Amino acid sequence: MQAVPLAETAGGASIRQLFGYPFRIFFLSMTILAMLTIPVWVLQVSGAIQLPLAMPGLFWHQHEMLFGFLSAAIAGFLLTAVCVWTQTERTHGLRLVLLWGVWLAGRLLLAFGAGLPDWLVHGVNLAFLPLVMLDAGWRVWHARQKRQLMILVVLGLLWLMQIGFVTRLDPAFSYGALIMAMALISIIGGRITPAFSAGWLRQRGLDATQVKMVPALDMAVLFNMVLLMASLVSGWQSITAILAITAAALMLVRLAGWKGWLFRKEPLLWVLHLSILWVPVALLLLAGSILAGWPASAWTHAAGTGAVGCLILGVIARVALGHTGRPLVLPRGMVTAFVMIQLAALIRVITAFDAMPWHAGVGVSSLLWVIAFGLFLGRYTRILASPRPDGKEG
Repeated sequence: MQAVPLAETAGGASIRQLFGYPFRIFFLSMTILAMLTIPVWVLQVSGAIQLPLAMPGLFWHQHEMLFGFLSAAIAGFLLTAVCVWTQTERTHGLRLVLLWGVWLAGRLLLAFGAGLPDWLVHGVNLAFLPLVMLDAGWRVWHARQKRQLMILVVLGLLWLMQIGFVTRLDPAFSYGALIMAMALISIIGGRITPAFSAGWLRQRGLDATQVKMVPALDMAVLFNMVLLMASLVSGWQSITAILAITAAALMLVRLAGWKGWLFRKEPLLWVLHLSILWVPVALLLLAGSILAGWPASAWTHAAGTGAVGCLILGVIARVALGHTGRPLVLPRGMVTAFVMIQLAALIRVITAFDAMPWHAGVGVSSLLWVIAFGLFLGRYTRILASPRPDGKEG
């Protein structure tokens, strides 16, 4: 694969350009947050620093990864994609600045808001996802695209998990949010991964029908995930284990139909297939935590670092190229980034099983995570802050 020299993306970069399309500012912001949050949490939990956090350190870490990092990725992807799906004018300029400002204010209030009223800290943080849903929902409603409504339903359930989490500081709601995050992966990843894969085969004169998409199976996975979330939050352990195993089996059948091994030479595709594979891994680890007493941190990090983190990095690397009118050719270092974030997930999961000393495992995993997103930041900042080479809006 040819690398794109960084100099090709250097012309005309500006802060104003970042607010020309939602993916630009939100992909850049969530990358910076990803690079800061993990090491800050490690330093916080080790006692090296003490920030005036608005909630206990572990809960802050969980909230920022689920509802800070993930929400920014959702906003960047969804508010960009929905404009294409519905052929409507993009959110940009002042409206985008204000929306981003709500997201940023939430991060600052949680990091430095000790002593501030809960209604202020929670209110600002809980405002962001509904604003994203309103923006996307208005477009979907007017375009009569019922197919997109399920994404909004899952986002609504994710928001309910956030409400429960910030008001009760109950891990059950962070677990439910992780299940909804994997449900979003099931929907969005389940659309783009086989579609991109089939297109790659078609462009090379190969048989694109090798990639199988079964809508009934897609719906079965999603329905099962919603039930799993409800069961997990309700504390129905036996039912949760059964649903987790069932959802994992259905996801593995889907993945087998997408023939991921055919794309092992194309990083922009194998990273999607491999990242989604973390979903059934996380679900099986969840079942094991109930049935065999495996550590809960194994499945949560397989879901959060593996499924969510790895897929987000793979998706934003592709979307940032495509929507800025550039060839789908990865900049130098991004294959290394994909490998590092997969290793970060793997090391964090095996650390949960005491296969590595905790401090060493968490330290190495965190370092790999930061380097992976650091490579994205270094290679994509000018891409995200520069006009399209073809002069079009975007």
